[in-house]
Formats: sequence, C-alpha cells, structure tokens
Amino acid sequence: METTIEIKRFKEVREENQYTQTEFAELLGVKSSTADIERGRTKLSGTVVMELLKHFGINPLWLFGESNQKLLPLHQVDTMPKVITLNSEENENILMVNQKAAAGYPQNVQDVDWYRNLPAFDIPLPQFRNATYRGFQVEGDSMLPNLRPEEWVLAKAISSITEASDHKIYVVVMYDTVVVKKLHKLGDPSKIRLVSLNKEYPPFDVLISNIQELWQVNSKLTFSLDENSENSMLRQLQESMDDLKRQLGQLKK
Repeated sequence: METTIEIKRFKEVREENQYTQTEFAELLGVKSSTADIERGRTKLSGTVVMELLKHFGINPLWLFGESNQKLLPLHQVDTMPKVITLNSEENENILMVNQKAAAGYPQNVQDVDWYRNLPAFDIPLPQFRNATYRGFQVEGDSMLPNLRPEEWVLAKAISSITEASDHKIYVVVMYDTVVVKKLHKLGDPSKIRLVSLNKEYPPFDVLISNIQELWQVNSKLTFSLDENSENSMLRQLQESMDDLKRQLGQLKK
C-alpha cells in the first residue's frame, strides 16, 4: 500500500518531537497507538488534524501537501513592553520596578500615568544601548544561589517567545504576577516551563497566551555583601594585611 503524503508528514511530526506511537496517541486523543494511522489503515480525522494544529502549530494545508508552510504562527504573542519612558534628551530610561510595584505591574502594564511613579535612570554603557531595558527587584529565595532576595536584575525586552533562548533567566510578566525564572521551551508550542534555581521550588508550565511581557536578564545589582562572598573575603584579607602591617610597625619601634 502506498503511503500518502499526510501519513508521511504525520509520522514526521511525531518523530521530530520524539514521541512514541503510544505517547503520540495519548496526546492526540487516539486510542492506544498511532500505528494504524501510520500504516494507512486509519484515515486522519478532523479531530487529529486540529490537535496537531493546537499542539504543534501544524498547518493542515501542509499536512495534506497543499502548502509549503509547515507551521502557523498560532502562539506568537507580542511580549514587548507596552509603555516606555524617555528622558529630557529623548532617550529611553531604565525604569526600576521594586517588589511593591511588581504586585501592581501586571494590571497597570499599559497605564502611562502609573509608570510616572517609578524611578528611572540611564546607564551610559554600550551594553545598554539600542534596546529597551528595565530593572526588577527579586522577591523570595526561589532563585538562590544566583539571585538573592531584594537584589535587582536588569533585563532586556524580548519581542516574542520565539526570540527567547532556552535555559536563560527571564523576567516573565503574566496577567496576574511577575516572576524571575529560567525558561525551558517545550514540545508543545503553546506553553513554556518556568524553572527555579532553588531545587525546593518545583517547575511549572504557563500558557504563552498568558504572558504580557518578557525580559531577558543580563546583569544584576546588589547593595549588600554577604559575609561569605568573595568581595567580603577580599575585604577581610585587606583588613588582615593592614593589621599585620601595624604589628610589624610596632616591632620596629
């Protein structure tokens, strides 16, 4: 029996997403296995075609050989900032969103007046040119040891999930909360997984359609030195050296 183009492409989708026939059947709502579909014994139903579209963005016309466009941009969400502010020289400011402000950020993401209450500043460094940056204060200990509570991250605006890099840290602004997490892309293009660095916090999946803004973290600001940090150790070493010098000076007298 000659295999039709839709069966070949159906199998292609399964294999490139690394599903077994049983796993693929469960995902698509097919009984037990997709083996009969791939052998040509069972025709592709409209329900299966719609499931392929929903989970993988597969263009039905491509599936049946009527188009060269394999994917449809169903899950492309504009995640660029909804409001930016300018300084007196008409350059973009870096707005700073503290923990208290972050609680109201999702609800005020398009409110120009709300942003006027946020502090803003410029960083005259080449790394912060030609892009939109925003500062967010870290809340909680879910990103330890890299990010401590009340530290600040500086992050660059990302226009869509497709531009996001897997396993990088992002500020994710959803409709009900703002979180700082490592981003993992999934086989399902409608979702992403958000992962904490602190293993005590389990990862969780969010719908891309629930994301308003996406910011890639590229630096941080800290205003405290932990006693065990490298900077503190250097300071202690300097103090020890000064003490040694004082003792040597006394011996010479």
